[in-house]
Amino acid sequence: MSSTQARIIGTGSYLPARIMTNAEFESRIDTSDAWIRERTGIEQRHVAAEGETTSDLALVAAQRALEAAGVGVSEVDLIVVGTTTPDIIFPSTACLLQHKLGAKDCPAFDVNAACTGFLYALSIAEKFVRTGAARTALVVGAETLTRMLDWNDRGTCVLFGDGAGAVVLRADSQLGVISTHIHADGQYQNLLYNPVGVSAGFKDEPNHGVRVMMSGNEVFRVAVRTLSRIVDETLAANQLSKDSIDWLVPHQANLRIISATAKHLDMPMDRVIVTVNKHGNTSSGSVPLALDHGIRSGLIKPGQLLLLEAFGGGFTWGSALVRL
Repeated sequence: MSSTQARIIGTGSYLPARIMTNAEFESRIDTSDAWIRERTGIEQRHVAAEGETTSDLALVAAQRALEAAGVGVSEVDLIVVGTTTPDIIFPSTACLLQHKLGAKDCPAFDVNAACTGFLYALSIAEKFVRTGAARTALVVGAETLTRMLDWNDRGTCVLFGDGAGAVVLRADSQLGVISTHIHADGQYQNLLYNPVGVSAGFKDEPNHGVRVMMSGNEVFRVAVRTLSRIVDETLAANQLSKDSIDWLVPHQANLRIISATAKHLDMPMDRVIVTVNKHGNTSSGSVPLALDHGIRSGLIKPGQLLLLEAFGGGFTWGSALVRL
C-alpha cells in the first residue's frame, strides 16, 4: 500500500431556500403527512428555485468545504461530481462548477451512479490522491431531483429533494479514507430508473417524459439485503468488528432502510447520522450532506471511524470506511 493517504480535511453542504413540507402534498395527491412519515421518515424536503441549477448548489457546498479545509481554489487539482441531474448534457457539471469556482486546468468530470454517485466519486478521487496523480481533490454530490419528478405519482414525488454536499481530500501520511467498495448490477435497471435520454430518445410528453420510475417494495427489499452485504464486506476487508464503527453515515433514502442497516451493525440509532426527515432523498447529495451535518453539529469528532454507505438506481451500491 502506498504511504500516501487521502484524508478528508473539510466538508460543506448547501440546501435550497424553499422548504416543501408533507402538508403541501395533501391537497394535490392522495396522501397525508402521517402516511409519508410512517413509511419513509420524511417530514420535509428542499426544492431548488426556478433557474437554480445543480452546479449552483454544488458551488456553495464546494466553497464551504474549501473554507472549512482552509484550502484555496488554486490548490484544487481534481474535481469529481457525482450527479444524475446535470445542468445540461455537456459540458459536465464538474466543468461548470470548475469555472464558477475560478479553478483552472485541473481535470473535472461527472460520475453518474444515481444515489451512490458521491461514493463512486470519492472512490475515484481517493485513488488519484493515493497514486500521486492529485494532491487536493474536491468531491461533490449534487442533485436537483425535483426537476424530474411526476408530481402526481405519490410513490415517488414525496421522496426526493434537492441539495449538495462536498468534501476536500488532501494527500497526507495519516489514515483518512481507509477503503472504498463500489458495485453495480444492471439486471435491476427496471426497478428504479428514468425512462428517457439522448440515445433512447425523449418522449412527446410534458417535460419530455423525464420522470423517476420506481417499484418501491422491490427496491426496498434489495436495498436492505445489499446494504447489509456491503457493510459486512467493508468490515471483513479491514478485519474489523461491528463495534469498531463510531458512526454510520448512510444514504438518506428511507428511515426504515437506515434502521435496518443499523440493526445489522448492532448499532443504536443515536450513533447513526439521520437527515432524511429534513432533506428527503437527495440522491448523490445525501451522504455528503449527512456527513457535513454530523461534523458541523459536533456529533462526529476528529479521530472517529465512520462507515459511509449508499444504494441507488442501476442498481449501484458502495461504501467507504473513513477515519476523520
